[in-house]
Amino acid sequence: MTTRIVTVAEGGRLTRSVSIGTHHLIADEPEPIGADEGPTPGELLLAALGSCTSMAVRALADRHDWPLERIDVAVRFGQQGHIVKNVGLIGDLEPAQREQLLAAAGRCPVQRLLAREAKILTVPALLAEPDVSHV
Repeated sequence: MTTRIVTVAEGGRLTRSVSIGTHHLIADEPEPIGADEGPTPGELLLAALGSCTSMAVRALADRHDWPLERIDVAVRFGQQGHIVKNVGLIGDLEPAQREQLLAAAGRCPVQRLLAREAKILTVPALLAEPDVSHV
């Protein structure tokens, strides 16, 4: 999985400015603890999973020239910390094609990463403060 570096900068309260290459978005928490200026970090995670699922299904259908008209993916947090992912396939598909597309939906890179409980290393970053004593 190729990625660009994702950077996060503080905004007001819990609002965060997220930069990914040339793309910018906002993450936040709903009121009253945040300003609700963007999706929550958990919602961004669900969005990544749903987007990756949809892309994997579309890539397989296009590679085989199958008549997949539309993919609908809805992702939410369920009971006991589970993630529930509903995948709707619209098109004149054979049962075997649907089966293969749904299998691909379960193999997208983000799902594989989440399912194997990826190790996350927290590394302290030394940020240099500007020397203003000579100004």
